[in-house]
Amino acid sequence: MSGSQPSPAPQRSLLRVITCGSVDDGKSTLIGRLLYESKSLYEDQLQALAADSRKAGTQGGALDFALLVDGLVAEREQGITIDVAYRYFSSPTRKFILADTPGHLQYTRNMATAASNAGAAMVLVDARKGVLTQTRRHAYIGALLGIRALALVVNKMDLVDYDQERFTAIEAEFSALAQQMGLPAPVCIPLSALRGDNLVERSQHTPWYQGPTLGQWLETTEVDETVAARQPLRFPVQWVNRPSEDFRGLAGTVAAGSVRVGDAVVVQPSAQQARVKRIVTYDGDLPTAVAGQSVTLVLDADIDVSRGDLIADPASPAEVADRIEADMVWFSETPLFPGRGYWLKCGPRTVGATVTRIVHRVDIETFDRLPADQLDMNAVGLVELTLDQPIAFDAYDLNRDAGGFLLIDRIDHETAGAGMLVRALRDADNLVWHHSQITKAQRAAIKHQKGCVLWLTGLSGAGKSTIANRVEQQLHRRGCHSFLLDGDNVRHGLNKDLGFTDADRVENIRRVGEVAKLMVDAGLIVLVAFISPFRAERRAARALLEAGEFLEVFIDAPLELAERRDPKGLYRKARSGALKNFTGIDSPYEPPEHPDIHIQTAHMSPEQAADCIVSRLIAAGLVVPPSAARTATTA
Repeated sequence: MSGSQPSPAPQRSLLRVITCGSVDDGKSTLIGRLLYESKSLYEDQLQALAADSRKAGTQGGALDFALLVDGLVAEREQGITIDVAYRYFSSPTRKFILADTPGHLQYTRNMATAASNAGAAMVLVDARKGVLTQTRRHAYIGALLGIRALALVVNKMDLVDYDQERFTAIEAEFSALAQQMGLPAPVCIPLSALRGDNLVERSQHTPWYQGPTLGQWLETTEVDETVAARQPLRFPVQWVNRPSEDFRGLAGTVAAGSVRVGDAVVVQPSAQQARVKRIVTYDGDLPTAVAGQSVTLVLDADIDVSRGDLIADPASPAEVADRIEADMVWFSETPLFPGRGYWLKCGPRTVGATVTRIVHRVDIETFDRLPADQLDMNAVGLVELTLDQPIAFDAYDLNRDAGGFLLIDRIDHETAGAGMLVRALRDADNLVWHHSQITKAQRAAIKHQKGCVLWLTGLSGAGKSTIANRVEQQLHRRGCHSFLLDGDNVRHGLNKDLGFTDADRVENIRRVGEVAKLMVDAGLIVLVAFISPFRAERRAARALLEAGEFLEVFIDAPLELAERRDPKGLYRKARSGALKNFTGIDSPYEPPEHPDIHIQTAHMSPEQAADCIVSRLIAAGLVVPPSAARTATTA
């Protein structure tokens, strides 16, 4: 960090580093000043900064370095960072990618996203305010995301007259936190980003400080590539490159370790083995490739390898499992409830995943592990995942590329959370699916029907149970084999341990969905009459079955009508406050967006509704008309 002009130097290492911490602790100013001190700004950028500082600056017309990073209008108006801003500069020995992350709680997801790609973190603290809750949260998330190189930057020391005692107190508090988080002792630097004290040059105002300047720390911190090069080979296959019949290569980036021509490798999770025949690049073949290099591997055996598979060192393979424990940082405004299904994206591989259990959540203030039945936005916790197929992975603290993942909503594709795989749950190895000799189709055929689920959803009092009973009576008269799962009945037995919180409602529907699936396997027509207020759970129940086996029936009645009927007196109790978490009153109901059958009970009698539903079953071929059934029996 000597201040020389950047120049291309391929042999120089690359360090990705983030700034993080609470709001208004000076992160943007720090990065702007770093760019200025390292002479990484061009003349026109300085002129633009001077003009912006006069127009929108907060330094009385002097250069406001935060404006170099806060480019959004909203950021300049509010004086906060909203989105992650990346800046690039270099020194004679190293290249840097700096990520300025927002400190506001609302944008924690942006901070976590940047941290997932960083090798080091500068945690800023305002010397006047000390360590705050968001400081703790950012440090903890950084630690979860595998950042081990941490510098505590006690900023704005000029505003406390470079008080050594103040610095020492903050240093002691944060060092204790780092120890609690299992991090190495952090480097703590007293600094004024605005004045440049201890940024690149040692400050004359802190003669009591003997540690490195921030620039020196950045120059000497170990980079990710150095660490990754010492690990066993991990090569996630991003693309199967097959430009002609004579060439089949596996393209990707070496995430860890190295690979040479002639090396034996194992493809996971299939466990097939081969040897590396060629290492191909655009500039020609290589004898070896190391962590960070993007190459195409050609194997000597024509084995089945697909995008998302992991090529590994057979002497140190990755773990393979479909039940895994993971640390989780939750981003979505919709809480995480056990039982909901998501897409899990780990490197180039995407599989279906369900969070089956929240082991605990972490209190950011005390780092205590607390029991939890849901994770709210920005919460951190430990969860158990069940995947719909095994994946190859490493524990995140050993390999970030092979151990980090995202949970993505299956419908709107929102990134709901980021996770760090911890370990395989070994008890899963002892569970083996038993395949029956009699198939679902054979069981249904002797009943002259096809097994399916009629999922009746709607407000309490909408008419679900009444209509379901009418439908079952019609089916019975036709000789169909059916069963009605009613919400109240199931809560007397199977789900009697569940309450009516959102988390319990999610679990309630998950269990019923699994029971309904088993009944469809038995060849039955299953009527499910549950309020089932959340779309996610209804989608999860549909996902358990094959296409055409699940019909969502929206029993639609306006709240006013349902409340007027109030056959059980529940609305009256809810309105009086005697009944909490009641759907439609103080708990939400998410109506189907595209139901398979829409019954409006304000304009239709129960008999008419039942006729409509049964007609739909016949039209779909799920129920065979009596005449056809007799013909089939005679034949």
